[in-house]
Amino acid sequence: MKMFFTAALLLMGGICPAFAQEESPLQISGYAEAYYLQDFNRPLNNTRPGFVYSHNRTNEVTINLAFLKAGYSTERIRGNFALAAGTYMNANYAAEPGVLQNIYEANIGFRISQRHDLWIDAGIMPSHIGFESAIGKDNWTLTRSMMADNSPYYEAGAKIGYNSPNGKWYLSALYLNGWQRIQRVDGNTSPSFGHQLTFKPNDKITLNSSSFIGNDKPDSVRLMRYFHNFYAQFQFNAKFGLVTGFDIGWEQQEKGSDHYNNWYTATLILKYDFNDRTRIAARGEYYQDKKGVIISTGAPGGFRTWGYSANVDYKILPNLLWRTEFRNLQGSEDIFVKRNGTNTNGSPFAITALAFSF
Repeated sequence: MKMFFTAALLLMGGICPAFAQEESPLQISGYAEAYYLQDFNRPLNNTRPGFVYSHNRTNEVTINLAFLKAGYSTERIRGNFALAAGTYMNANYAAEPGVLQNIYEANIGFRISQRHDLWIDAGIMPSHIGFESAIGKDNWTLTRSMMADNSPYYEAGAKIGYNSPNGKWYLSALYLNGWQRIQRVDGNTSPSFGHQLTFKPNDKITLNSSSFIGNDKPDSVRLMRYFHNFYAQFQFNAKFGLVTGFDIGWEQQEKGSDHYNNWYTATLILKYDFNDRTRIAARGEYYQDKKGVIISTGAPGGFRTWGYSANVDYKILPNLLWRTEFRNLQGSEDIFVKRNGTNTNGSPFAITALAFSF
């Protein structure tokens, strides 16, 4: 009798292994981030400077990024498909044709080893470069750094990736269609390549090295680009964290040339969690591109700009985040346009946003 009651309790409690419900390999998720930004230069076209690709509209309530995603994952196969809209998509996917402008993610992967965590993935994927993603809630600051906005957010191609058994190392090699490209540039037949190496000695430290090598122009004017990103993230305790990153790149001055134009950028972000609901963060950054390889301004000295920001986050609900940030970009020359048509060297703005996910 005792055994009968024990079995009955197990069944009613839902913990009998034979009747346990397995998690479905198909998962549906979504994300939406609405924001209002006030650029104090008040540009006539209500658009932030051309090197800003995320949260780039001012003086209006709008959506930065909203997507619906289907993900499928088993021990041997995985895939993701997400359709998206928003000002982030308009700015970053402007060069893509037709329906490709709304594909946030579309990829499939296959585990090629039964003994090792070794995968091949192909399709449209999040970029392997940098510590900031397009999904705002996953970043320490509301807006993206100049570093993130001017390196790839997404990529298309194929990669082979390996996770070590102890979880401390991740290594991948990539074959890509170009520098933030789904469809290759017309007249371009040269592939691009990349790598990613991540080391996590413990749960408080992450070190990452990523690269891009390739030509993102037609073969007739081929200019080889060599780019490297490094970042380090530290979680000193339950409340205080730091992340810092450095990008450097070179591109040929002309086809076949031994001379290169160079650019570099650095970012430092500090965050402090008061509790489970409230967090603050501060950022300092610098970007230099004297020859206009990535950011072209027409100014004699090119693009040389400092930035700083401070933001406060409040978690209203587990899946609803309210964020507010003040930020200023300070150029070495008058590269920012005011409403009256005059130029200035500063670009201050304030922004608030709501981020929802499921």
